[in-house]
Amino acid sequence: MNFGPIIRRPIPYDRESGHEARMAFPGQPDDVAALIEGAAGCSPYLKALMLRERDWLDTALTITPDAACAEELDSLAECGLPDLSSRLRRAKRRIALLAALADLGGVWSLDQVTGALTDLADRATHTALTALVADEIRRRKLPGKAEEDAATGAGMVVLAMGKMGARELNYSSDIDLICLFDEDAFNPDEFHDARAAFIRVTRKMCGLLSDLTAEGYVFRTDLRLRPDPSVTPVCLSMDAAERYYESLGRTWERAAYIKARPCAGDLVAGARFLDRLRPFVWRRHLDFAAIQDAHDMRLRIKSHKGLGSALCLDGHDLKLGQGGIREIEFFTQTRQLIAGGRDPDLRSPRTVEGLSALADKGWIPQDVSRKLTAHYTEHREIEHRLQMVQDAQTQTMPTRSEEMDRIARFCGMAETAAFRDRLMARLQDVSGLTEGFFAPESGTDAEPDLSDQAQDIVAGWYAFPALRSDRAKQIFQRMRPKLLCKLYKAADPEAALVQFDRFLGGLPAGVQVFSLFEANPQLIDLIVDICTTAPRLAGYLSRNAAVFDAVIGGDFFAPWPETAALRADLVARLSELDDYERQLDAARVWAREWHFRVGVHHLRGLIDAFEAGAEYASLAEAVLGALWPVVHAEFARKHGVVAGDGAVVLGMGSLGAGRLNAASDLDLIVIYDAAADAHSDGRRPLDARTYYARLTKAFLTAISAPTAEGRLYEVDMRLRPSGRQGPVATSLPAFQTYQQTEAWTWEHLALTRARHVAGSAELARAVEDVRRKVLTDKAQGATIRQDVADMRARLAQAKPAHGLWDAKSGPGRLMDIELAAQFCALASGHHARRVEAQFQAGLRAGILDKPCLEDLLAAYRLCWNMQATGRLLADTIPDLAELGETGQHLVLSAAGAATVTDLTEKLRACSDAAAARFETLLAQQETQT
Repeated sequence: MNFGPIIRRPIPYDRESGHEARMAFPGQPDDVAALIEGAAGCSPYLKALMLRERDWLDTALTITPDAACAEELDSLAECGLPDLSSRLRRAKRRIALLAALADLGGVWSLDQVTGALTDLADRATHTALTALVADEIRRRKLPGKAEEDAATGAGMVVLAMGKMGARELNYSSDIDLICLFDEDAFNPDEFHDARAAFIRVTRKMCGLLSDLTAEGYVFRTDLRLRPDPSVTPVCLSMDAAERYYESLGRTWERAAYIKARPCAGDLVAGARFLDRLRPFVWRRHLDFAAIQDAHDMRLRIKSHKGLGSALCLDGHDLKLGQGGIREIEFFTQTRQLIAGGRDPDLRSPRTVEGLSALADKGWIPQDVSRKLTAHYTEHREIEHRLQMVQDAQTQTMPTRSEEMDRIARFCGMAETAAFRDRLMARLQDVSGLTEGFFAPESGTDAEPDLSDQAQDIVAGWYAFPALRSDRAKQIFQRMRPKLLCKLYKAADPEAALVQFDRFLGGLPAGVQVFSLFEANPQLIDLIVDICTTAPRLAGYLSRNAAVFDAVIGGDFFAPWPETAALRADLVARLSELDDYERQLDAARVWAREWHFRVGVHHLRGLIDAFEAGAEYASLAEAVLGALWPVVHAEFARKHGVVAGDGAVVLGMGSLGAGRLNAASDLDLIVIYDAAADAHSDGRRPLDARTYYARLTKAFLTAISAPTAEGRLYEVDMRLRPSGRQGPVATSLPAFQTYQQTEAWTWEHLALTRARHVAGSAELARAVEDVRRKVLTDKAQGATIRQDVADMRARLAQAKPAHGLWDAKSGPGRLMDIELAAQFCALASGHHARRVEAQFQAGLRAGILDKPCLEDLLAAYRLCWNMQATGRLLADTIPDLAELGETGQHLVLSAAGAATVTDLTEKLRACSDAAAARFETLLAQQETQT
């Protein structure tokens, strides 16, 4: 075993010093001796360490640096408080020396170097903390704590922040710490004594680590990242810190917590605290406003440090200056803040890992990630060498030529000019890659000429809630020229402006949405497209602007996933939350994004009306399937469970048929399996009938009650046995008996489309067996024809057509044709659910012939295309002209008509033919019976 393969080494700047150090280690191999010579010849600090630790280093160089560091850290385990200061400083000297040699020789990667320095900081902090807490316990200053509690800090935790939190400590880093204690570990009357003890521990710990003694120091400590450090104690309760971040936390503090990590004391309590803080750090929505915050922060740093001048290598700050380390870190962290709330894979605290994850998820190009990673690595290595010269906390390049020569040699380069050229090129490349991301455009594009009416509309925008804040106005002012130019490229610019005015007026706030548009100009195209085509969708967007996040989430335009995959995605999302109300809100946010996706795909012509109908139904089924176990689990916390096969949710009507439109409500019924005398086993038991009735109501509330995130769906349960007079949940035996002996023909017609969408799969199979048997038994009913005719007449009276363009109601329109299809399924005793399959069942049974089938399906396809497209664009379409030119074109295209006149003739002809076919169908059936 030896020190490791040495693949590079510094060139001695001070040859005499280098030679002296080499001679102090006569027994080392030539490659190790040359490394010692190069390091000592460039760094007086390293030379002094080598000579001070000569005997130890001579032995340590015969094993791997990993093993040598581990031995030194392990030696701290049994060290008592009186000897701890000396032993910590010895460990710092030795590990700093080993890390330097492993770095300079290329034995360790940058990641290993920073990891070893961080391991030392972690161990030193934890050892100091536990020793001091043990001392407080011995002196009976920590109420209720015993000696064994010291090992976990007795409720105190230290959070490593910044580079220490990310395991990226540089060679001469200070360490940023936040000290907290868990107030729940103490009785209320013990709080003040505990806080006073932990404040003492914190102060003593900082002294133990950072005081400069004859043996040096361990780490300079900085506690200023804690909440409001000018007025708060050095150790706070977790509750106080949490309340601060919830009410006053700023973007830079969110960025700081990307790297936060418990490193000492009660690590479990620290992890719980960070988990509670997660919503503060990682916003649910894509947070493009963070870009401006980060840009402002960069400008403040440059102004404060006097770094705003042109790039000059002499005296350049490699950390904070143009093209420096902080530029790369800000670039990475800001992108993480934008998208990390939605994608946990982007939450790495480490810069290089963060860049890689951002590239893998499509947030930055792969070549940008590779370049910034290479630049970051070389910047950090030069930073280490700057600090190794005299163990100074500096990132400033030398101003004297001879010192620049020293750094060049330290980096292994014999020509200083080549070193300068290489570093300058890297700084300029980093600046070019990052500056465009941060610096907002000036918004100097020319605006189109506006009519007087348009100017009045635009002037009124600044009175809207979305433009109430100065920051929102600034962002909007920059994007306004581009927005107006896009609006004025629409087929009807004035109408587009009016619709955008409605969208803007409905926004409750603007900073996030405008930042999103500014960072993603393609969204301006989308909102203009929606405003000019689909006023209903535009109104929906103004109330739910967060769904724009999904558009730039990476796979918005990918093909639709299977229902099972959708349900699994929502289940995974809900499983991350342990609060029921938050789960309901999360389900609404998730469903809105997918619902919006279907609408945009349909609007853009990526899918047709029938594909959209299937996707809306798939989405509803996924939501119901994922929410049912969540609601049941919440209900069972109080009432327990009932023995049996549980319950099943059946989708009826359009949901059962697997075809919804953009505004469909859901027809549902619930059937359960339990013995008549069964009771639940919870702390508040209920009989089975009451249990499932209340569970059903809880489920309906979860779906349809408005929460902070709105509602999921309107729900109709009137198709359950006995309608509004019947129980909301029905037992399987009661359901079977009702269908066989009491149900009306219209209820059997509804049963033709019943489909399992949530709940017990085993019970669903039993219900399906009942459904098929009922349909088979009722197929020969003598009154089916007359019952259907009567029902058709009642529908015509209760729901007459609302004008020519009503594709749903009226003879030969959707409801009429769907009734004909259900009649075919029931009369043939077939289990088919969808309109096309039900008509095919009727064809096979001889109930209708092929010409009749073709006329009915032609009318159905036309009406569905019109209904599905129309409901995407507006709530109602009394006149096609009200949709505007773009909306008209979409409806005409969906209907396969060239002009409004053509569509008028086609709709009348198809619906008249379908109505006549249905009348003939019923008359023929009457003749047959």
